[in-house]
Amino acid sequence: MSSTKEKILVVDDEASIRRILETRLSMIGYDVVTAADGEEALGAFHREQPDLVVLDVMMPKIDGYGVCQELRKGSDVPIIMLTALSDVADRITGLELGADDYVVKPFSPKELEARIRSVLRRLDRTTIGNGIPSSGVMAIGDVKIDTNRRQVFKGNERVRLTGMEFSLLELLVSRSGEPFSRGDILKAVWGYDVDRHVDTRVVDVHISRLRSKLENDPANPELILTARGTGYLFQRITETT
Repeated sequence: MSSTKEKILVVDDEASIRRILETRLSMIGYDVVTAADGEEALGAFHREQPDLVVLDVMMPKIDGYGVCQELRKGSDVPIIMLTALSDVADRITGLELGADDYVVKPFSPKELEARIRSVLRRLDRTTIGNGIPSSGVMAIGDVKIDTNRRQVFKGNERVRLTGMEFSLLELLVSRSGEPFSRGDILKAVWGYDVDRHVDTRVVDVHISRLRSKLENDPANPELILTARGTGYLFQRITETT
């Protein structure tokens, strides 16, 4: 049961799905509010200030992509997309717009509950390696990472990262210079079982988003590097503050 009574906004135009999720999530300790379309979702979000949004893609008025894009203009609230779209490219679109994860319809409520727990928990700080200084602050060129405040600055400007983006960055810098496989990243950041068949492009999209925010030239990254045949690594950090 959730000990902090996190609030979840469930957005779906199917009343049966809203009822099922509201009942099940309430039973395991979450405070649940619902919305039936994109416009209603935006209103409920600003009114209720939820801790996480479960967001259907195909909805009237404003679809889930539009809602996700609007929320990301001013919020890093975790977003899990529900998608019935069979094309992987369409599913990835939600991630590119800022969603943290997605679940494909038809889905098991238990699977969604696990995804919600994982996203809310994000990365267990105790699993991070010892590469982060006790101050929690690292400077790499004009990028400063503060793991205690979970903030990143580029020059004098704060870079807005979602929780999952920061957790991914924190994982990479914890063992800078060492490659992580996509499977290792999925397990550490998303909580996916390494034995489960999952789409590793979730990692690739989040890496792309991080590069677009942190790199001077995302097409030729100098901070977040690709480890050929393995996954990704952060350049070895030698400068700390």
